[in-house]
Amino acid sequence: MIHFKKVRYKNLLSSGNRFTTFELDRSNTTLIVGDNGAGKSTLLDALCFGLYGKGFRNLKKDLLINSINQKELVVEIDFSIGKRNYKVVRGAKPNKFELYTNGKMVNQDATMKDYQEHLEKNILKMSYRSFTQVAILGSANFTPFMQLRAVERRKLVEDLLDISIFSTMQDMLKKKVSQHNLEVKETSHEIDLLHERISGLNDQVNALQKNREAKIKKYESTVNETQNNINKILGEVDEKTQNVVEKKRSIKSKDSTESRLKQATDLERQLETARKKAIADVKFYEENDDCPVCKQGLDHDHKEKCIKEREDKAEEITQALNDIDKTISECHDEIQRINVIQSEIDEIQREIGLLQTEVVSNQKYIKKLQSEIEDLQNEVVGDSDVHDRLTTSETDLDILEKKQETQTERQHYFELATMLLRDQGVRQRIIKQYVPIMNKMINKYLANLEFYVGFELNEAFEETIKSRFRDVFKYDNFSQGEKMRIDLALLFTWRAVARLKNSVNTNILILDEVFDSSLDSQGTDDFLKLLNTLNEKTNAFIISHKGDQLYDKFEEVIRFEKHKNFSRIATA
Repeated sequence: MIHFKKVRYKNLLSSGNRFTTFELDRSNTTLIVGDNGAGKSTLLDALCFGLYGKGFRNLKKDLLINSINQKELVVEIDFSIGKRNYKVVRGAKPNKFELYTNGKMVNQDATMKDYQEHLEKNILKMSYRSFTQVAILGSANFTPFMQLRAVERRKLVEDLLDISIFSTMQDMLKKKVSQHNLEVKETSHEIDLLHERISGLNDQVNALQKNREAKIKKYESTVNETQNNINKILGEVDEKTQNVVEKKRSIKSKDSTESRLKQATDLERQLETARKKAIADVKFYEENDDCPVCKQGLDHDHKEKCIKEREDKAEEITQALNDIDKTISECHDEIQRINVIQSEIDEIQREIGLLQTEVVSNQKYIKKLQSEIEDLQNEVVGDSDVHDRLTTSETDLDILEKKQETQTERQHYFELATMLLRDQGVRQRIIKQYVPIMNKMINKYLANLEFYVGFELNEAFEETIKSRFRDVFKYDNFSQGEKMRIDLALLFTWRAVARLKNSVNTNILILDEVFDSSLDSQGTDDFLKLLNTLNEKTNAFIISHKGDQLYDKFEEVIRFEKHKNFSRIATA
């Protein structure tokens, strides 16, 4: 059992530069009250950050640091397991992660990730998910068991039953089986090669020379075929290269076309400005009888002449704009054509590269074959040499066949282990054994909460909920208050299961705003009765806004307040 003794923190969320301290095992029931934003729920973030490096609320690490001081976030947690005392110190700005056992710091040579894994797997023996499901029921960013995916539900229960080791073992076994299968394949392949070699050597006893000449002939034939293939490929390369040259000839420079397009666009902009001015001048002369410069009255004939000149100019500009639009369109079409052809060129060049790679590969193959031919031509093999090679091969074969027998025996063990570790094996049997116990506990706690339904989880941890009238429901069918009762019943069940297995067992129980929303007055009374049934080793903390209604129902009351923009525990 993990016995939490004390947590203290500073510069966490709204807390300031002075440590806020909680004695976690002083009272069996503690009520934590205060206004909104006073810092009541910071206890949850302190425990989660100290143990797991992340808050209970879904906040990034930097957002956990007090926004005023902006540095020196520190959380210290003291706890014991059996006769060993532990202390975790974690901080941010500067980052800090220290772990002490009986006052002595644990070696920090490992990486931060390995250090955290050591804390979770070897000391706490529970994950963040397990901790929040058995120790905390919160309103903010909390996912109750019934809202988890099936695989997450199963993982949580496996942690509670302390059988998650089987999943780890299964993963390790899969890797070993994969490696073993590879070794079996390699051994079988080597045996096949040896059989082939021995058969060849036996043939050499009577016709060694003939066999050698046949091999040489075969290699030479393969060399010729490969060379012909190379020549064919080189022909394709030449053809594709010529195609690239022709395509490059068919297109103009993209840069010159883009330059032409820019010039045309700039000219279009200038002409459009001039056209607009001419139109504006026409409008001015049509609407005014005075000269815009000297303010003298305009002669009618002169005015008509001015209008005519500017209308002609506007018409001339319009014609020029039409010509430029045509030029711009041609430029766009040319650029598009160039891009298409360039893409075709790129694709052909990629194909050329692949063909050239194939040529190199074939050339290497020819070189290897020529080396084999040369070795055969220079080889002088007599009866004694063939016998020695045959004896060596038979010895190697005997060794490999014994190795194969050993591998076959190991294969049987792997198959047995796989059968035991799969879902239908040991894990499933353990889960099958505990599911009825879990269901019995859940229904007991639901009855204590005056919620009379038949709640049942199957071995896949899918729920079936039946009313007194045998109507079948799912969790999502119920009201928020009814869901809260189910969540509470599950929370207490997981704690009870943890005690039975002594796996994920802890003295603290923290309930955040359970009374404030979903539970009515009857539900509150029922829950308080249930809370009082907990064993004396449980230290329950209830965070609530309903302090005035609950003061006299708890052994201790802690009130939070805001003082100069910082949260603190009120002294009176």
